[in-house]
Amino acid sequence: MKISITTKLFLAVLATAVLAVVAMGAASRWNFERGFVGYLNEQGVERLDAVLPNAIAAYRQHGSWDFLREGPGPWFEIMRPAPSASGERFEPGRTPPPVSDLTGAMLRIGLLDTDRRVIAGFREVRRGSAERAVVVDGKTVGWVVMAPFQNVSEAGDQRFQQNQARASWVIGGLCVLLAAGIAWWIARVLLAPVKRVAGATHRLAAGDYESRVAVSSNDEVGQLARDFNSLAHTLQRNEQMRREFMADVSHELRTPLGVLHGELEAMEDGVRRLDAQAVRSLQHEVGMLNQLVTDLYDLSLADVGALTYRKTDADLRELLGPGIDAFRERLAAAGLRLELALPAQPLMVFADERRLQQLFSNLVLNSCRYTDAGGVLRIAAREEGGVIAIDLMDSAPGVDAALLPRLFERFFRGEGSRNRASGGAGLGLSICRSIVEAHGGTIEAKASPLGGVWVAVRLPRA
Repeated sequence: MKISITTKLFLAVLATAVLAVVAMGAASRWNFERGFVGYLNEQGVERLDAVLPNAIAAYRQHGSWDFLREGPGPWFEIMRPAPSASGERFEPGRTPPPVSDLTGAMLRIGLLDTDRRVIAGFREVRRGSAERAVVVDGKTVGWVVMAPFQNVSEAGDQRFQQNQARASWVIGGLCVLLAAGIAWWIARVLLAPVKRVAGATHRLAAGDYESRVAVSSNDEVGQLARDFNSLAHTLQRNEQMRREFMADVSHELRTPLGVLHGELEAMEDGVRRLDAQAVRSLQHEVGMLNQLVTDLYDLSLADVGALTYRKTDADLRELLGPGIDAFRERLAAAGLRLELALPAQPLMVFADERRLQQLFSNLVLNSCRYTDAGGVLRIAAREEGGVIAIDLMDSAPGVDAALLPRLFERFFRGEGSRNRASGGAGLGLSICRSIVEAHGGTIEAKASPLGGVWVAVRLPRA
């Protein structure tokens, strides 16, 4: 049978309280019996010490214990009086005032002669009894003894013990009821947010990525709810990105394939001749399709950490100079002016030269596609605080500040259009981010002072 966490917690707290009450009751009972019996015996010893002077006075008065054999009256006269505050002593023949004996010690005191035979009083003398010698004129003439309590046997004592036990169990029962109420409150109130998180987790596992939990506190349970909401938001965003990724991949693959299909059908129908221009058109579309597949493959390897890097110490100036010069003609054809600023001293990095060439090529091509004719592309590199800083700034048009952090997302293009004439598939900057992060660096897009986009790359110095 499945038991809920609420029931488990309730039973655990209640069982702990019950065990504590039972243990306290048992300990109180044991302590009461031991302590109370000891108290009674102590009171009895005090009464025994009070009787001893009376017994000495009676013996000195009569000269022997024979007067006690005539009847119990003289013994009661010895037992009943106790020294008063005024210093009164036993006087034979005088009726003493009544003295209360709540401990029952008078009934357990006896008198023994010199042969240790019982003369008067309690006749069951036991081992361990308290005794006091009756000494008259330096001679021991007998003993006054008192049998100790072994347990609570008197009716009054038993009633007192029963009342104490009854009061203890009543208090214990109230404690158990209070513990049950607290356990119910904990189980119902404190665990309610946990149960809500558990229910939301179940819905999230079933695919409901919009599931959220209301945060009602700032404690650990509230932090758990906030963490769950953050996780659900991340999963929802990842699921949305996955769907968008599949749609974008389908679109990007469909476009060149559709062009190729249309070109081939036109050639089959005789609408278009198979000449050099048609072949170049087909090769262009195949090249775009091949580039898209290559980019997707690189990104898939980067996601699983399998993108290969062969890093060596390299001078960044030797990579940037020849690499950027290869794009001068293309930039000039697009009506863009190139400004390259490199320092005289080496800029040493520990990197894969081929991957850095791919990084700078993607960044330059991105500026070439999206910068208006008549603009400028400014590239500068320098050493700054132990890192190598590479800045690429282009002129208008720019990108809205809210969209700048998204430039490195897959298939995202700042112009908000799927028109292929203005750019590629939107994977170039995603690949750039993977390459930079694999080298332990950072890449960031900011507004350019020239009116376009400023891409800031920071790589650790070798």
